[in-house]
Amino acid sequence: MIPAWVGHRSLYEVNLRQYTPQGSFNSFRMHLPRLAELGAGILWFMPFQPIGVNHRKGTLGSYYSIRDYQAVDPTAGTMDDFRALVSDIHRRGVRVIIDWVANHTAWDHVWTKEHPEFYTKDDQGRFRPPNPDWTDTLQLDYSNQELWDAMISAMQFWLNETGIDGFRCDMAHLVPLEFWQFARQRLDPQGNLLMLAESEDKRLLDAAFDVLYNWNLFHAFNDAAAGKIGSGQLKEVITREIQGYPEGKAPLLFTSNHDENSWNGSAVERLGPALEPLSLIAFTLPGIPLIYSGQEAGLSKRLSFFEKDPVDWRFDKMTPFYGTLNALRKRNSPLFSLSGPSSFCLPDCGDEHAIAFVREHDPLGIILLANLSPRPADIRLPEEYLQWHCRDIFSGKEGTCATLTNRSPGPWEYMALERKAPKK
Repeated sequence: MIPAWVGHRSLYEVNLRQYTPQGSFNSFRMHLPRLAELGAGILWFMPFQPIGVNHRKGTLGSYYSIRDYQAVDPTAGTMDDFRALVSDIHRRGVRVIIDWVANHTAWDHVWTKEHPEFYTKDDQGRFRPPNPDWTDTLQLDYSNQELWDAMISAMQFWLNETGIDGFRCDMAHLVPLEFWQFARQRLDPQGNLLMLAESEDKRLLDAAFDVLYNWNLFHAFNDAAAGKIGSGQLKEVITREIQGYPEGKAPLLFTSNHDENSWNGSAVERLGPALEPLSLIAFTLPGIPLIYSGQEAGLSKRLSFFEKDPVDWRFDKMTPFYGTLNALRKRNSPLFSLSGPSSFCLPDCGDEHAIAFVREHDPLGIILLANLSPRPADIRLPEEYLQWHCRDIFSGKEGTCATLTNRSPGPWEYMALERKAPKK
């Protein structure tokens, strides 16, 4: 069950290495006021533990090739620096989760010397990578029950020593479900931690995780932006994906993350003019939306994965855009539902290139309209919604829904109308 504190919060992924020229906790702290103003509710830190040297890729190596689970890489700072950062974040009313890589370690992890039995071996009894591409890591062997205790102890260390609020678990489906269920029981008997799995295997929601990546919807966003599917097919994916989550669980909704940005292109590169309407959809559907480092600054480049490649921080139109969406989520109760279709519908809007849906919880509601094509759209809403008195969250204009939607939206245009509660 998703912890109650998650509520309306969105998730913000912090690529610490690329966030500042220093790539440190202390330099990142300078961004906290800006992130608070943006409305980021949960900060997810990519791994900042020491990175393996043996078989390292590139100059700096992969964040996900960890040499010591219970230490901080010197480039990031010290353990005390991270403790101070978490305290500062919490004082601002924001929560913190960290990446956890349970499937594999670096070649020079201390366990390779002290506990070689924790690793899988090839036919010659040699350590082996998880797959032919991840040559900088070694596969752990979860048939060894002592590994379970050692891994949970390392996770408990961060909870006890730094007060973080949960974990984003890398490639969670590669680790046995039974381990995650056991770990959740041991680490979180009160149900206060947020557990996010990098996976779309819904079996992981069974007593282990609260949130799963929704890759299917992400790929549908890409296809819609490229003109490979129409709005009707996108609606089908949305309906199927959102309705498929058990009560108290949620999908992670995103247009980018560190993997997609580095290997497949920035959101600006992949989605082009569809980025804003598709981001609006991600932020108003049931689920938890994600912003990746730099998206609010219009990040248009692919950040290097194994080298230093800082984000170019600047004010961009996406800054107030994401701020507006976060503020909408905080104040509008129909968006508080993180899973299930109870207040969610997709009416037929009369145009094959457009999408419209409603989230409502009487007396409040949100109407979203988006033209997902390079041509004007003719959107028609059901009569029951046209009499709503609304405010356009982007322009600030007020009036009936019929008045505010009385023209055909142009290419890639979008609108979000917030129903105003009747005055008493």
